[in-house]
Amino acid sequence: MPVTEPAAQRDLARITLSILGIGVLIVGSFRVLLPFLGALLWATMIVVATWPLMRRAQARLGGHRGVAVAVMTVVLLLVLFVPLYLALATLIEQSGRVADLARTMPELRVPPPPAWVDALPLVGHKAAARWDALAALSQEELARRVAPYLGTALTWFAAKAGGFASLVIHFLLTVVISAILFAKGEGAAEALRRFFRRLAGERGEAIVELSGKAIRAVALGIVVTAAVQTALAGIGLVALGVPFAGLITAVVLVFCIAQVGPLLPLVPCVIWLYATGSPGRGTVLLVITIVTQTIDNVLRPVLIKRGADLSLLLIFPGVIGGLLWLGVIGLFVGPVILAVTVNLLQSWISSGLGEAMPTGAPAIDAGPAVARGAGKITSSV
Repeated sequence: MPVTEPAAQRDLARITLSILGIGVLIVGSFRVLLPFLGALLWATMIVVATWPLMRRAQARLGGHRGVAVAVMTVVLLLVLFVPLYLALATLIEQSGRVADLARTMPELRVPPPPAWVDALPLVGHKAAARWDALAALSQEELARRVAPYLGTALTWFAAKAGGFASLVIHFLLTVVISAILFAKGEGAAEALRRFFRRLAGERGEAIVELSGKAIRAVALGIVVTAAVQTALAGIGLVALGVPFAGLITAVVLVFCIAQVGPLLPLVPCVIWLYATGSPGRGTVLLVITIVTQTIDNVLRPVLIKRGADLSLLLIFPGVIGGLLWLGVIGLFVGPVILAVTVNLLQSWISSGLGEAMPTGAPAIDAGPAVARGAGKITSSV
């Protein structure tokens, strides 16, 4: 029986209203979850990256999931809140010194450059000339030039100190969500696999595994490498008696995670040691700086390959682009997006041409994921 025009119009109206209703629900849910989205993303990345550690802890604790979750939660609290406490203590400790520096600014004088500055290759003569120009300024002129920078520093200091409350809440939410995901990891992984299986069939399930491998590769290659670099730098700073060693070490960690490297915070420390008449300690710190800067070229590729057999041409652009796009969380999101996109593109091209995936390509293969069954968690979570 042919469909009448009013019936077709009613079907069109029903479909339109259904799509609008679904859109309203999606937007509304996103708005409700928006305050928790950052903590949810961080918790997901942390749990995916540390899931093998949790399973290992559970095996050593007699298979008790609750005890293993408690241990991982306590470790996560220590990892997140101990640096936060140290940073807060450093800010409070240095607040008096910043105020003293602001009061003594009119009496500030720059000493003449040491002889070794002019002997530096390439930049030594220009650096010594600039240093001499600053040393020749009167106290009033020097204070006038430095005052805008000091005001900016004080404004930044006040803004960061005022943001600690929101940062603590964000960390607490991350820890709570991480504990839930640790406890219900298998269920969350299966729900995610079922969703992507419904969306893209067996290939969608393989996407979940690929995403987990990319996250773990970044966690091993970027975070572990940054931790090793920070440990080397921190040990050197403390052993050589550099002032504010804890604060400088925290800055080194941030710079290493951001893929900038430890040179920017460590080179001024080397210069300070030479300028204060400690060339021996300065040379030792210079060697530590060079080792710390170059070790990532060896350690990072090895760790990334251990996390997943993904091309470094996907990992590095994903890390840098994700960092510029989303901040620190983009370190993990960027490689996942690139890896999934490239694999889907290669699979689509090969299937359209009736060819198999190239041998060297990181092809999506859902077979192992399907064979493991619905009740067993994949290696991605």
